[in-house]
Amino acid sequence: MQQEGLEAARSVMGEMDPRTLNPLQMAYIGDTVHDLYVRSRLVARGMSVGAMHRQAVRMVSAAAQARMLEAIEDELTAAEADIARRGRNAQAKHAAPKNADPGDYAHATGLEALWGYLYITKQNERLSALMADALARTEALWQRQNSR
Repeated sequence: MQQEGLEAARSVMGEMDPRTLNPLQMAYIGDTVHDLYVRSRLVARGMSVGAMHRQAVRMVSAAAQARMLEAIEDELTAAEADIARRGRNAQAKHAAPKNADPGDYAHATGLEALWGYLYITKQNERLSALMADALARTEALWQRQNSR
């Protein structure tokens, strides 16, 4: 049954034209893609559930996502950079969470919009490569936060 749900989700996404979505809609999808990737990576490390949760919270924070975007900006194609810029500049109808810097929150939205765009357009290899690169380049940040 769960597999049928995943296939239905992929089917709906396959019908979407990313040009009809605004950056916040792409970021909405990208947020979930990012979270799933991070959690999958942590499970693969064989960590306890508590340790995985604490690390995931750090890795999906606006500050961490902002650093991830900064880490890969030079690797983006012109189209990808445009999506990230549009996401970064999108005006959400809500304020940034009180514990997030507004600049970091904007950059995090840009990263999530990029992930959403790559997912929607089924550029899975590119998505995986950029995510792995971004995570590898920012791993030290999370390790420092983990030691606090």
